[in-house]
This record gives sequence, structure tokens and C-alpha cells, in this order.
Amino acid sequence: MSQDERGDATRAGAAPPRAGRLLAVSDLHVRHERNRDVVRALRPGSPGDWLLVAGDVGESVADVTWALSLLRDRFARVIWVPGNHELWTAPGDPEELRGELKYRHLVARCRELGVDTPEDPYPVWRGEGGPAVVVPLFLLYDYSFLPPGAFSRAHAMRLADEAGVICTDEFLLDPAPYPSREAWCRARLAATRARLRDLPAGLPTVLVNHFSLVRDPTRALRHPEFALWCGTTATADWPVRYRAAAVVHGHLHIPRTLRRDGVPHHEVSLGYPREWQRFPRPPQWPVPVLAGSPAGHGGPPRPDRTGAPS
Repeated sequence: MSQDERGDATRAGAAPPRAGRLLAVSDLHVRHERNRDVVRALRPGSPGDWLLVAGDVGESVADVTWALSLLRDRFARVIWVPGNHELWTAPGDPEELRGELKYRHLVARCRELGVDTPEDPYPVWRGEGGPAVVVPLFLLYDYSFLPPGAFSRAHAMRLADEAGVICTDEFLLDPAPYPSREAWCRARLAATRARLRDLPAGLPTVLVNHFSLVRDPTRALRHPEFALWCGTTATADWPVRYRAAAVVHGHLHIPRTLRRDGVPHHEVSLGYPREWQRFPRPPQWPVPVLAGSPAGHGGPPRPDRTGAPS
């Protein structure tokens, strides 16, 4: 539509076309059929909407491909980051890929679909709330979010074991070829810092990671011991250091928005059906990232969550 046509439409009483919005969702867990129904219902509000998918789409390559393919057909751009579930080597998965190999395989599949990943150039969002550089991150965790009372990782693991909240990653997330998940995390942090130094000067960012970049959101966990598997203290200053206009994450299955140092941190997870179906008024997905939060996504009240999404 030309500028003259837009003016004619406005003068005729029609609403002018809305600028695209930057939207986000995470933890779709599409192996659950009710969650597949939610994904089937996800639609953009305008042709220019982008969708940020902050991890835990599913465990199998087939499930991740199904969901991202469907969403890419609907949204102007889809940007994906992996969660811990995508990195699992789940029993019965015909791909039988582990660690870095599985991640690289998923990146290759995303590129075939036209979906952006943490390995691709960072795109600049120029719609509503922009411009901003969208920065998809893959950082993992390093067990540095110690729960209250813990004085070491070993002590924290013992507390988590006693509480019955050991993350399934300990059995299904193989870090190969790295010797440990924290070593993989350190490598990802180093590689990402190198790229972030080359961000265009002056533009704000939208940082997208499956795990929280700061400790604050984990304080809502019913089982604080689970924070061990929720991020790294190494990124605590990244939202300020890298000029974040917003941070997007998932993993906790506690959808809400918190502010730290003036930066909104949007936890945008759907979660498991047993969780989201308990909301008296479910949050709306996908969540606007730069245009405020919809009703139901601003914090308490919220249902009681297990605090151990796995």
C-alpha cells in the first residue's frame, strides 16, 4: 500500500495498517498433544510480526522441525534458541545425536526452514518499539545459581537430591565433545562475548536465551534447589552491558515480567498442560516484547508451580 493509499484509507475511516510487533513464546513442549493444539492456534496479529521462540520446543528433531516449520509459514520471521530439551538424547529418538552434534544438526534444519538461530547474523528489528538488534543466545548453565544455604556445587547437588528435584539433564543432556555441561557453557560464553563486541554502536538489543540471564526470576521457584540448572552468574551484567531494551527467556514455567536495572525480563513459557491449564485466566501467547505486557502476563497472581520443569 502506498503512502497516498494509506492516507485515503485513513480519511475514509479505515484503521491504518499496524506496524509489526516483536512477539515471543517458549517451552512449547509439543510432544503433548494439547500443546500442539496451542501451537496450531498461534497466529500473528499483522503480516510484519516476528516470533522469538526461546527454547524447549521439544526433544526430538521431528517435533522441533514440525513446530518451527508451521510457525515460519505464519510469521514474517522466526528466531529460535535451544532449550535443554532440544539437547536431550531421548530414548527412542531415531536421530540418536548427542551434545554439540545435535545442536548443529538442529541449526542446519532451522536454516533449511528459514529460521534464524544463535549461529546466524543478528537481525535488526525495525517494527513497533524498534530499532533493536535481536540477539539469540545459546549459553547453557554452569551450576553457579546456588540455592540458599549451599556453599558449593557438590553441596547444592546434595540439597537438590534430598529435595527430589534433580534435573533430567543429568541423565539425558550429553555435553559431548565437552567434558561437562559447565565446560560447554564456558565455551558458549566465550564465543558469544566475541560476537557481542561487534554489535552496532548505539542500537539497543533484545537478548533471547532459554535460561535466565540474571538470578532474580529463579527466586519464584517453589523448589529453590532447581536454580542450579537455570543459568549462570557470568551473564548478570549482560542486559546493561549490551544495552538491552528487553530480555526474553523461558525454562522456569512461570510466565511473567520482572524488571532489573530498568530492563524488562519476559519469561514467556507455555509449559506443560497440567501447568498452563490451571491458570484461572491463562496468559496470552505469544507475548509482546517491546510493546508492553498483555493482561495476565505482568506477575502474580499465578498458579503454584512445581519449580522443577525438568
